[in-house]
Amino acid sequence: MTSATQTATTTWTIDPAHSVVELAVKHLMFSTVKGRFPNVTGTITLNESDLSASSVTADIQAASIHTGEVARDSHLRSADFLDVETYPAITFRSTGVVPQGREKFVIVGDLTLHGQTQEVSLNAELLGQGADPWGSQRAGFTASTTINRKDFGLTWNQALETGGMLVSDQVKISLEIQATQQAS
Repeated sequence: MTSATQTATTTWTIDPAHSVVELAVKHLMFSTVKGRFPNVTGTITLNESDLSASSVTADIQAASIHTGEVARDSHLRSADFLDVETYPAITFRSTGVVPQGREKFVIVGDLTLHGQTQEVSLNAELLGQGADPWGSQRAGFTASTTINRKDFGLTWNQALETGGMLVSDQVKISLEIQATQQAS
């Protein structure tokens, strides 16, 4: 990462104003619809000398889903999909970090969505670190994974007259995270 001699573990707070979780699903079997969860918070504990000793926790407000279409957002918040009244939070708790080179790694952890917890692996990368104009240290991360929504009890769908289903089972998830280092 930034220094091979750095051995200290640092703790970083996810900055929700500069971070986003995005999902993408196939709609009508041939087009992609994207949505964003702008309300993400969490902590990254980074051990640059031993990435496997690092960890991540993240919390997403399920009701913050935004696809740019009010009716679709309401449907996604309903009991047909996220059921935000019953399950207001989507959480991720890492159980391991596997280095894949100097600044790339796989984060393995438990994703809880719609009341169901499944192990997922995120392909992640540290994009950089540096000081901001206000004297804080910041770091940028990106990560991605694909899940099957049915594994989380998200089974609503509608058959199409031409064959196939309205919404794909596969959901691509990508994260763009900026975090601020906490004081030691």
